[in-house]
Amino acid sequence: MAKPIVAIVGRPNVGKSTLFNKLIGERRSIVEDTPGVTRDRIYAEAEWSDKRFLLVDTGGIEPHSDDTIPKQMRNQAEIAIATADVIIFMCDIRAGLLADDRDIAVMLKKSGKPVVVAVNKVDRVGELPFEFYEFYELGFEREPIALSSLHGTGSGDLLDAVLEECSFDEDDGEDDGIINVAVIGKPNAGKSSIINRMCGEDRLIVSDIAGTTRDAVDTRVENSHGVYNFIDTAGIRRHSKVEDRIEKFSVLRANMAVERADVCLLLIDAKDGITEQDEKIAGIAHEAGKACIIVINKWDAIEKENSTVNTYNKNIRTALAYMPYAPIIYVSALTGQRVAHLYELINKVYEESRRRITTGVLNDLLNDATNRVQPPSDKGKRLKIYFMTQSSVAPPTFVVFCNSAELFHFSYQRYLENCLRDTFGFEGTPIKLIVRQKGDDSTKP
Repeated sequence: MAKPIVAIVGRPNVGKSTLFNKLIGERRSIVEDTPGVTRDRIYAEAEWSDKRFLLVDTGGIEPHSDDTIPKQMRNQAEIAIATADVIIFMCDIRAGLLADDRDIAVMLKKSGKPVVVAVNKVDRVGELPFEFYEFYELGFEREPIALSSLHGTGSGDLLDAVLEECSFDEDDGEDDGIINVAVIGKPNAGKSSIINRMCGEDRLIVSDIAGTTRDAVDTRVENSHGVYNFIDTAGIRRHSKVEDRIEKFSVLRANMAVERADVCLLLIDAKDGITEQDEKIAGIAHEAGKACIIVINKWDAIEKENSTVNTYNKNIRTALAYMPYAPIIYVSALTGQRVAHLYELINKVYEESRRRITTGVLNDLLNDATNRVQPPSDKGKRLKIYFMTQSSVAPPTFVVFCNSAELFHFSYQRYLENCLRDTFGFEGTPIKLIVRQKGDDSTKP
């Protein structure tokens, strides 16, 4: 049985994201005083009284706005409400009970879901202010709970009320076998569209406005290929264009999303081709040691000749020379062309990044490699490699013991890496070599 889902909904800027971060114990959602900062649904696991549940932060609901972004934010909140087991309806005591609050209350009552009203920004401890009691007019079965999401007061009472409305499976444990996939790329490359196509529903806001997604959004997908958690990152902009604080948060969030990922899908806009910005974004995943797939999106919009794919491949391999291990796939999120093949590739590079090779087999390869190409020498002193062992996975990391780390030139390290790939594959994943000089504890990566 899946963990219960608890959605936080309400008007913009009532403190939903602040409460979300407080309850999960980390800054997963962007928090700003600017209304409408959180646009998509944000998922995270929370725990209270030894019970675990999924908490969902939603964009603010503006019931009567027809503008594109607020309208889609309302649609996303409605999806969150439909999938939730319990709803936290946040209001703002400083703003008072507004007409929009009443309209949202009607929407929630129609859903038939249990609702816990949280009246936020009650920052003074003690007797409740007179304004608090007007929220009883919303007419829900449970009495409203006074809360300060900023200070955390009242959050215990809120969570107690939420848990009373939840059903739990006593055997519910950790989720196993989930592959975390970060979808990275510059703004408007089609990251949200790819995820929507892969999960078969409009899970994320899709707009022609570059930079629509600002947070890293988690989307769980379960199918015949496996269980996946897709992380839709905010488009990573050039630092020179990161002017406001919200965009700075988004760049940080994208980097954090890569750290959380097992596999990264680097989305490149086929119409733009490989750009300097794409190279820098790819570098984030490479430096983090993540398995990576290069996804050329919007392939349907390209006029093709016999040499078109070869030309694209050559340009990409030249620009991303530091990650020749990453497979390239050409897709269209709009038409669905080859998108389904991504699951097979994700599984493959995930498994490759976790491949382990026994020490005996590694040293057979090492002996063969050193016999074919002699290790380098300098001033009469030759590099001697004693043995090699694998120390970890994701990325596959190998420790090589030798007589002189200084003699172990980069070119010979690259040669050994190529020998490892030729023999064992390791498609889609970087390989890390650590050179250790015998009799010296120092390590040279």
